[in-house]
Amino acid sequence: MGRPSKYPRELRERAVRMVAEVRGDYPSEYAAMTAVAQMLGIGSPETIRTWIRRQQVDAGDRPGVTTDAAVEIKRLKRENAELRRANEILKAASAFFAAELDRPHKR
Repeated sequence: MGRPSKYPRELRERAVRMVAEVRGDYPSEYAAMTAVAQMLGIGSPETIRTWIRRQQVDAGDRPGVTTDAAVEIKRLKRENAELRRANEILKAASAFFAAELDRPHKR
């Protein structure tokens, strides 16, 4: 979608799995995220929290827009903007040629 991730996909998936595996060893999910972030050298537990929430949405376990849907929406918005620009160009050209037809011709 946006800029390429600083972390490889495999690392993100591994971090999400690790949090699920060690969750019972910690008093909260956030504590597990913090521990996994430190183990894997990830800057912030918030980064892992974002990955977990995204995975939950994609799996249908949490409400929200899936990654695939977000990509498709972005593509459609870009296409829509391009079509609007093309329409404006065509309208301007149409108005120009209509004005040319209305002018009296010199012979």
